[in-house]
Amino acid sequence: MGETLTQQQVTALIEEHLPLVSHVVFQVAVNFPRHVEREELARAGALGLVEAAKRFDESRGVPFNRFAAQRIRGAIIDAVRAADWAPRSVRALARSLDQAELDLANRLGRAPSVAETATELGISRAELDRLRDRMFRSVVLAFDSLLGSSDDEELTLVDVLTDRSSVEPSEELEARELRAYLRDAVHLLPERHRIVVVGYFIEERTSTELAAFMGVTESRVSQMRSEALAMLKDGIEAQYSDDESVATGLIARRKAQYASSISSASGCGDRIAFVAEDVDLILA
Repeated sequence: MGETLTQQQVTALIEEHLPLVSHVVFQVAVNFPRHVEREELARAGALGLVEAAKRFDESRGVPFNRFAAQRIRGAIIDAVRAADWAPRSVRALARSLDQAELDLANRLGRAPSVAETATELGISRAELDRLRDRMFRSVVLAFDSLLGSSDDEELTLVDVLTDRSSVEPSEELEARELRAYLRDAVHLLPERHRIVVVGYFIEERTSTELAAFMGVTESRVSQMRSEALAMLKDGIEAQYSDDESVATGLIARRKAQYASSISSASGCGDRIAFVAEDVDLILA
């Protein structure tokens, strides 16, 4: 074993390699949820650096920065594990779920539905719901945790949580109006496009099932879904636009006609009175 470093040498090592802590934190932070504060990781990493400086043995031939990086990384991981209430089994399941959703998104070109995710994992929807519940309950957030990086406006979690019991009247009216526009917009879609939207997003049927039901290819179903979403987006946005220009061209006239049909499908009073919150009721 080599000679023990003096306290002065240990202090010098720590001061010289403090930037290494920030470097390691930057590397490992992407592996942790957003609620894990980077300052906490940095504090744990600094303790790891101190421990590395005390234990460093130059005679082993390992550069201090490499030795310290391992100690810093280990200290950070230990600190996160100590603060994590989720058992290892839940963390493993959470990683499997994330990977399954990522694989599905890459294959499908969109976010997978709950049913598709459950099938990919080989479990039922009820089991997937229970898994998500266990994952969410394992995440513990402090209400006084600071959000954002601005020094001018220090917001905590409790400052930004929405109080569903005291919604502003104007927000409630806007939400009712938007849901009513959505209901009318879906009803006014061409029949086959409406079947795709309802079947895909409400009934959670797959593209394969819809293609077989409609007697078309899966690529055609995907095309109709994209067309329907574009129509819904343009039609609803037109209700909040002040553009009064006359549409020219066949496509532009069709868009304008669709938007006009949405506008006249319900009166203002009917839209304001529309209180359905469940999307199934919106499309009923």
